Amino acid sequence: MKDFFLIKYAPEIFQHTLEHLFLVGIAITIATLIGIPLGILITRQTRLRQPILGIANVLQTIPSLALFGLLIPVRVIGGIGVVPAIVALTLYSFLPIIRNTYTGITSVDPAIIEAGRGMGMTDQQLLLQVELPLAIGVILAGVRVATVIAIGIATIAAAIGAGGLGVFIFRGIAVVNNDLILAGAVPAAIIALFADWLIGLFEKKLKIKV
Repeated sequence: MKDFFLIKYAPEIFQHTLEHLFLVGIAITIATLIGIPLGILITRQTRLRQPILGIANVLQTIPSLALFGLLIPVRVIGGIGVVPAIVALTLYSFLPIIRNTYTGITSVDPAIIEAGRGMGMTDQQLLLQVELPLAIGVILAGVRVATVIAIGIATIAAAIGAGGLGVFIFRGIAVVNNDLILAGAVPAAIIALFADWLIGLFEKKLKIKV
């Protein structure tokens, strides 16, 4: 009887899953640390909204394989391996995080903002104590979308030697082996579903606290 592919390739799946999680985890962390402040910035500096969102939109439209390829000749952040893969995944993750941060903050009821100002709150106090707590659900929804997208795109990272579950997919395509393709695709899909559920759960808990 033919071995079930998840059992047959278990040790390799575990190794490449860790690589995949590392790539996505670092990229999403960087994108969140940069994207949320940028989203906040464009709520304060409206003239920057179109340029920043425009650049994020353009990055999102570049085909993933093309972006990985474009980074290869770039010094410092380019080449082959983990670094350019993380850079590419970070760039792809910006749009939903920046846009949702902007949308979440600008959707806060103006009457609540005025009430805060009437109480003598500064702009910083309004942001930290009123706007961000009320917008946290929308912001986390952006992180959630970015994470799921990054998990899928990270499979392409194998094309530039960054490892991850895409190793199985590319190998399977090369030798026309469905088991190898599934050994990469199925764990990636499971990780995406689990990440979506986990962030969604965290989002609900924060909403309850707020």
